[in-house]
Amino acid sequence: MGEDVGANEVLGYAAKDPSGHLTPFKFTRKPAGPEDVTFKILYCGVCHSDLHQIRNEWSNAKYPMVPGHEIIGTVTAVGSSVSKFKVGDTVGVGCMVYSCQKCDSCEKGLEQYCEKVVWTYSSAYPDGTPTQGGYSTMIIANEKFVLHIPDNLPKDAAAPLLCAGITVWSPMQYFGMNVKGGRFGLVGLGGLGHMAVQFAKAFGMHVTIFSTSPKKEKEAREVLGADDFVVSKDEKAMQAKAKSIDFIIDTVAVPHSLDPYLNTLKTNGKMCLVGLPTQPLNLMPGQLTAGRKMVAGSAIGGIQETQEMLDFCGKNNIACMIEKLPISECNTAMERLDKNDVKYRFVLDITSIH
Repeated sequence: MGEDVGANEVLGYAAKDPSGHLTPFKFTRKPAGPEDVTFKILYCGVCHSDLHQIRNEWSNAKYPMVPGHEIIGTVTAVGSSVSKFKVGDTVGVGCMVYSCQKCDSCEKGLEQYCEKVVWTYSSAYPDGTPTQGGYSTMIIANEKFVLHIPDNLPKDAAAPLLCAGITVWSPMQYFGMNVKGGRFGLVGLGGLGHMAVQFAKAFGMHVTIFSTSPKKEKEAREVLGADDFVVSKDEKAMQAKAKSIDFIIDTVAVPHSLDPYLNTLKTNGKMCLVGLPTQPLNLMPGQLTAGRKMVAGSAIGGIQETQEMLDFCGKNNIACMIEKLPISECNTAMERLDKNDVKYRFVLDITSIH
């Protein structure tokens, strides 16, 4: 067992203002306590939320900001009360590092909906200590928010599971989008979307991908195993899919109309939004009432659910398709992400600054 350690100096990359430009940044982590796990960060995925946050597009940014909440690393020390982890373990931290553990949401394993949840970055612990994310060399977290990473998963390609993976897994479980033989639709084939396709296929579902990019069809079918591919700008192709889909996950993070997709749902069909556009979306209420259809939303998952997702990925050899870049190219990653120029998730190699 590693010894409890004090405050730790860390190297990372931070945004200092809403320009979102990331520059080298040295800071100190909070002292590790008896329930904390300390680990050296190896890889961190780049989430679209990171781009929103560094630019303060959600109007809640706290600068200086070290982004990153898809964090994979190796345990270097554990506190005296830690029982689930040991030095040398491969572990991860996702979007949360604290919740109250007392409210209704926490008691139900839904820490992500706790009113006192502390996010992995651009947030603050109850004592006011700011949180900083995974674009950095080391992190300290309470063991309740640390996750085991299956040994057979590649460490770099496992990192985005901690946000992209759980963000689609959670609603697919909660809304019953895991029925063998069910008809599953995906809107937006990107970082979240390609994970939803892999889960849906593992559940034995028929998968239709709706995309604005015809160029993605070949890989969608041949690599991801999609059964159908529809260019959403093609009105005739969309109409041909009317009332044919049981479930839809919509991952799109820019404003768009929901009506064309709602039209593809069967009676009692369910659509869940997991993308976060910065402007309101439009839909005609008649699209819902005519077929008792549902539009819902979902945000990541609780810690137990996230571990279940990771274990499922380990058993089924499911990981993310990634493009790996050194941490020094984090601004390039952001620029390309803003143009949707990534297949399907950037992962930063943090070892380049160790």
